Amino acid sequence: MARLATFLSLNSCIVLVGHRLSRILEKYQTNSGKILWDEKHKSLSAEIDRIKKENDNMQIELRHLKGEDLNSLQPKELIMIEEALDNGLTSLHEKQMEHYDRLVKHGKMLEDENKLLAFKVHQHDIALSGSMRDLELGYHPDRDFAAQMPITFRVQPSHPNLQEDS
Repeated sequence: MARLATFLSLNSCIVLVGHRLSRILEKYQTNSGKILWDEKHKSLSAEIDRIKKENDNMQIELRHLKGEDLNSLQPKELIMIEEALDNGLTSLHEKQMEHYDRLVKHGKMLEDENKLLAFKVHQHDIALSGSMRDLELGYHPDRDFAAQMPITFRVQPSHPNLQEDS
């Protein structure tokens, strides 16, 4: 807000504020004939007015896009707003799909990495159990032979004719 202090005499002062100031300055300029505003200031003032008007129009358009004050619009303007909203919705859907695709791709990469790590752990376990088996599988005459036989060679007859009589 603009302020102007005018000294009428040595002991009095008037402070003018706001829009009254611009009107008073315009009257002074027209009555005195002195130019207070040059062309540069006029063009800047015109630019400020243009930007204020553009801002007001954008505020109105934003309210319309939010669904406010739609009663004052013509059908042609409503169609334009509907198309803009449809375009925005389509763009949003495309971005969501891109994000979803990225998540799926990342998930697959994590699954592949998990499978690879599980395979490496399994290979490591096999290597460890293989070296342990070598230590345990040697023939020990003091132990029972059946206990030393690998589990794949043990056969238990399940048919009644093949079982031994006691």
